[in-house]
Amino acid sequence: MPDRFTAKRCLVLPIHVVAVAICIGAATAAPAEHSDSTPQQVFDSMRGSFRPAKAKGVHARYQWDLSGPNGGQWWIDVNDGTYKMGKGKIDHPNVTFVAKDKDWVAVSNGQLGGTWAYLTGRLKIRGDQAVARKLGEMFP
Repeated sequence: MPDRFTAKRCLVLPIHVVAVAICIGAATAAPAEHSDSTPQQVFDSMRGSFRPAKAKGVHARYQWDLSGPNGGQWWIDVNDGTYKMGKGKIDHPNVTFVAKDKDWVAVSNGQLGGTWAYLTGRLKIRGDQAVARKLGEMFP
């Protein structure tokens, strides 16, 4: 009997991880013709997709740490239906995404699945998984 319960608990984490990765992919989706874009262009395009209604009551700080030639740090601070976005480091992020610049752009442009990137370690998500999932709703 304990083995059956252990198996059920083992399935909960992978399903949760896949859901987070799918939301991240949705939050960063952009047309595939931008395959040569940079992380900065990805963040600029996210500005146009913000949904204030989905951010009502949300207080969350997101950090990106991207390595590579076009890498750097970016952040988004969501505060009750509004947001600020910038380059650099934000204090006390709720979620930090870590990836290579090319991998983040590929996920954002739909050339690399967010789920696959997460499961293969090309995209790391540190922090509150529920807050990470919310990003996909606010920046579809």
